[in-house]
Amino acid sequence: MSNIALSNEEIRRYSRHLIMPEVGMAGQRRLKQGSVLLIGSGGLGSPLALYLAAAGVGHIGLVDFDVVDESNLQRQIVHGTATVGKPKTASAQARMHDLNPFVEVTTYETQITSANALELLQPYDVIIDGTDNFPTRYLTNDASVLLGKPNVYGSIFRFEGQATVFSPKDGGPCYRCLYPEPPPPGLVPSCAEGGVLGVLPGVIGTIQATEAIKLITGIGETLVGRLMLYDALAMRFRELKLRRNPACPVCGDHPTVTTLIDYDQFCGIFPESSTLGSQDAITPVELAALLQSDERPYLLDVRNPYEVEIATIPGTDKLIPVDQLQERLNELDTALEMVVYCRSGVRSGRAVELLKSAGFRKLKNLTGGILRWSSDVDASVPRY
Repeated sequence: MSNIALSNEEIRRYSRHLIMPEVGMAGQRRLKQGSVLLIGSGGLGSPLALYLAAAGVGHIGLVDFDVVDESNLQRQIVHGTATVGKPKTASAQARMHDLNPFVEVTTYETQITSANALELLQPYDVIIDGTDNFPTRYLTNDASVLLGKPNVYGSIFRFEGQATVFSPKDGGPCYRCLYPEPPPPGLVPSCAEGGVLGVLPGVIGTIQATEAIKLITGIGETLVGRLMLYDALAMRFRELKLRRNPACPVCGDHPTVTTLIDYDQFCGIFPESSTLGSQDAITPVELAALLQSDERPYLLDVRNPYEVEIATIPGTDKLIPVDQLQERLNELDTALEMVVYCRSGVRSGRAVELLKSAGFRKLKNLTGGILRWSSDVDASVPRY
């Protein structure tokens, strides 16, 4: 570290750090020498990218393969209206360089996989999980454990969030110690289905950034062995003690997972898991034509009631949320030609499978849901 120096410009920039005895010149030099890999440049990645760049972390890597969408801007504050349609990594990199030109930002516009994870993580001191799906969380965890790197974890949903630091080499647990098995596919809604309060990732992401800074500088007490839970509606923090599981297949005393595996398979996610075929689908353009004909189908919406307030397809006959469908089958007529729709076509696909198993035969799933209806048929219907 003796070779790491701060320029006069950096001293001015970081002066509020330098006058804190807990950080000082030594701590700021550690930050400049330090490196962090952010997996995800979305809700959690946004405050992480901004605050770690502002703090002067010398090398920050960004992994993301998505592009900026208008619906991101309610919470993903590293991006802006001008970067809609651009890769998130490029959008975030430009903002970070504008905030602090003294940090190096390396972008990886790719999906992290079992084939590239170890190579991506290897150059960095601290790994930060800002992802929103279970396969990537397990992958990030296992790769971090195999490389002996701390994994700063956070997750958000609706009004609730959680954060911790998984670091078995420091005596703490890993993600698998807390969640040995993933939930069944479809049981936990995504943020796209259930929503998220826009400021929530700011709270959790800032906590993750704080932990990363403490890990790099060696100050304070980290969240290793503690899970912080946050309830925004009640404005309440709680803390749970965590222990490493000696029988954990990854970080336990006798690990059985010593290489990265197929995490989609581990989480029960299979590309061809649906029993539906092309004969079970209808496009929005095809549906629009049918709705104007004498063969008008019965239109079933399986979204939630609050989604109907945002947007609906004109002429919808019935609303039954997919989670209530099994108990309300008696409200539907098996003799009717029926088209089922939701926001994107995923929940309606599950609904069609359920209805088919219950004896319904004249069914079609609206491909792409109301989102594609808006883009292909009626642009006045809002996208959300």
